[in-house]
Amino acid sequence: MMKSLGRKGKKSSRRQNAAESPAPAPAAAAPPAAPAPVAADPNTAAAADLAAKKKASRQSLSITSSAKQKIANSMEDVAGAAHSRHSGPPANQNTLAQLGSPPSALRELPALRDAPPNKREELFKLKLQLCGVIFSFDDPTSDKRGKDMKRQTLLELVDYVNTPAGQKIFTESVMSDLIAMVSANVCRALPPATDDFDPEEDEPVLEPAWPHLQVAYEFFLRFIVSSEVNAKAAKKYVDQRFCLQLVELFDSEDPRERDYLKTILHRIYGKFMSHRSFIRRAISNVFYRFVYETERHNGIGELLEILGSIINGFAIPLKKEHLQFLVRALIPLHKPKCVGLYHQQLSYCIIQYVEKDADTATPILNGFFKCWPWSCSGKQVLFLNELEEILELLGAEQLNQISKTLFTNLARCLDSDHFQVVERALFLWNNEHLVNSGCLSRLNAQTVLPIIYGPLYKNSSGHWNATVEGLAQNVLKMYMEYDLVLYDQCTTAYFREEEEAKKKIQAIADRWQAIEEMAATNRSQRMIAAA
Repeated sequence: MMKSLGRKGKKSSRRQNAAESPAPAPAAAAPPAAPAPVAADPNTAAAADLAAKKKASRQSLSITSSAKQKIANSMEDVAGAAHSRHSGPPANQNTLAQLGSPPSALRELPALRDAPPNKREELFKLKLQLCGVIFSFDDPTSDKRGKDMKRQTLLELVDYVNTPAGQKIFTESVMSDLIAMVSANVCRALPPATDDFDPEEDEPVLEPAWPHLQVAYEFFLRFIVSSEVNAKAAKKYVDQRFCLQLVELFDSEDPRERDYLKTILHRIYGKFMSHRSFIRRAISNVFYRFVYETERHNGIGELLEILGSIINGFAIPLKKEHLQFLVRALIPLHKPKCVGLYHQQLSYCIIQYVEKDADTATPILNGFFKCWPWSCSGKQVLFLNELEEILELLGAEQLNQISKTLFTNLARCLDSDHFQVVERALFLWNNEHLVNSGCLSRLNAQTVLPIIYGPLYKNSSGHWNATVEGLAQNVLKMYMEYDLVLYDQCTTAYFREEEEAKKKIQAIADRWQAIEEMAATNRSQRMIAAA
């Protein structure tokens, strides 16, 4: 039937021919019993033996010829189906009829390993075209034969390109069919997310077409990483539009698909240098839409993992484009409520920037404290973890620019009502690098202690959590040993401020008392006047 599909001028008679095809003929009757053998002379027996050998030789040649004919017929059949597919309706919907290859017309192609070397590339293309047929997985029981045939063909392609001979097949002549097959399977519209979906609580919705998608991704990954693929030739097919479609697919709820996309996009970034700037812009646009519009995206963590490797390869000094990406795309990612889902990857990217250029610590910390989640204790602990890593890389010059903002916000954390936030902030003084040569060292005591003394003293004298109380006492003792005069000055200033605060509170209370008395007097006078 697939041969008839490929013949020009006979499309209108396909269904009629299929309907009018004759019924299969009945089985032939069994051959009659052979007569009993008769005696033969030696010359006659030798002649019969020679004739039998010639007949066997002719049969062997006939089998070889029939195998070759089978390959040719299969290739002709699929070529006909491919012609019908390209001349039919557009293949933008997931239906077999539109692709011109209904399950009943699909026929198995011979194995690539069994095909003659001069026919393998053509057979490879036909298998790619067969794998471009899209099946609907809405009904798991439909088209089982076609789905299984396509999966087996995809697996065969993956297995073949893993061989040295298979690697040689990645020539420019097959790239168009290869990318067309991958695009047909992978590049699709994702289903809309439900309004009540919570990525922190709910299980992700897995992709039903994963049996085909997985092998298609694996095959494309082998193509991208192959040393036989000429990047200059391949970039005409793996173009910016294709890269943009891959970036958009990171919103898939299936973590298995996002993992493949992460690996593939990273490999594309490394192989095609001309696409690098475009890929970074595409990722930053995803971040802008996520931060300022939707606050919903499933692949932020995976995109940040790719960026972590990309940032690690930035040249020093950093380009203006890279600094703008930090300020406009990365730092605002601390704002969304779901920052806990990707904070580890985000923190890694931020640290990479500070390691590359210590001057980036100033804009990072300024933006960092603007996004500080004061109302969520769990996120504050995450931010304090990131803050500690940044402070370890902070130089004296950067500290002078940010010291007041830094220690004011640190004192606010020490004054938190949640003991875990206070405890995590106090653990900063257990970091030997920060205490010995960093921002919490003896050299910076004159700046640090006057700002944080008040919260430290309150936590050290009667906090309900014993761990917090002990840590606060240890920090105060350390600063007392650093500079006793400074410690006494801070103590005196603290109690003086406390007295002034008490006086202000008392003055306010006295004022309210006077107002209440005046109100009571006026009320009494009105009652007397009314009487």
